[in-house]
Amino acid sequence: MASQRQISVGGVTIGGGAPPVVQSMTLTKTHDVEATTAQIAALASAGCEIVRCAVPKTEDAEALKKIVRFSPIPVIADIHFNASLALKAIDSGVAAVRINPGNIGGPDKVALVVEAARKAKIPMRIGANSGSLPKHLSDLAQHVPTMIRAYRMLSEKVPYPLHLGVTEAGTPFSGSIKSAVGMGALLVDGIGDTIRVSLTADPVEEVKTAFEILKSLGLRERGPVMIACPSCGRDNVGVQTLAEKVEARLHEYPQHFEVAVLGCAVNGPGEAGDADFGIAGGRDVGFVYAHGRVLTKVSSDILIDELFHEIDRWIADGMHRPKRLKMAKPAALAMAEASLIPLE
Repeated sequence: MASQRQISVGGVTIGGGAPPVVQSMTLTKTHDVEATTAQIAALASAGCEIVRCAVPKTEDAEALKKIVRFSPIPVIADIHFNASLALKAIDSGVAAVRINPGNIGGPDKVALVVEAARKAKIPMRIGANSGSLPKHLSDLAQHVPTMIRAYRMLSEKVPYPLHLGVTEAGTPFSGSIKSAVGMGALLVDGIGDTIRVSLTADPVEEVKTAFEILKSLGLRERGPVMIACPSCGRDNVGVQTLAEKVEARLHEYPQHFEVAVLGCAVNGPGEAGDADFGIAGGRDVGFVYAHGRVLTKVSSDILIDELFHEIDRWIADGMHRPKRLKMAKPAALAMAEASLIPLE
């Protein structure tokens, strides 16, 4: 079930019906203030809303004062093994602390951190890793089905906001899949208030993947969404290359809209017609669609440029979405009629 309590982490609302919040973690040595703040700035530019910084040493805790002051987004101190570092982090003004009760030093140490956080009026996140679990559970901790079951059970027992993550998910390929499956299964049921996609990669990639997961479920909007038809024997334009080029250029746009990239007459008019914009390629010519209608037929070598020309013009005119007309003709027939349009 969805969380009932709502909290604020440095002004960012979490839980209680608020949209899921995207967070990530810096990879720099936290005591290197310049490198850490630069990475936080890159994460914030990518859409990260909360950032965690590892605090393994006293010098890291002491650096947090400057980092908190320079950071454009709330900073959470990530603490393991040493409760005194959590206390120093709280004194440094972090927006929240994350501790692992399994390795922080026992109940008395946990109590010290809880009391300090209470006095500072900041929330705490309780996060367990496989290394701090009993041995009979450690083999299960990285399994996606176990993660899904655990969160479903926890959501029934506590009213507090939940942070979702598949720990040690892996490389961008396997890690993105595990994260999408694990978190997606929960988010679609309303479980999960913040998410981190854990990848062995630049943390900016974590943020990008997190938003793709949320966008695919209709939970958040940030930047364009691109759909493309699968590779198949009907492809006569090289749709993979076409889609990769379009996707690369879409990264420059913060606005939310949908673009379809199709490679044949079967899917072109139908699927492109559902998107804000679309292109359907051919051997020598291609078609540009906007809001369900064919706009123009152009030679294949300028198809992508023409698509983005139309997108830019639409954005400049205020991003008005006209009322859609239901497509009554079969896709192949619509493509055949579109082929009669004079080439520009």
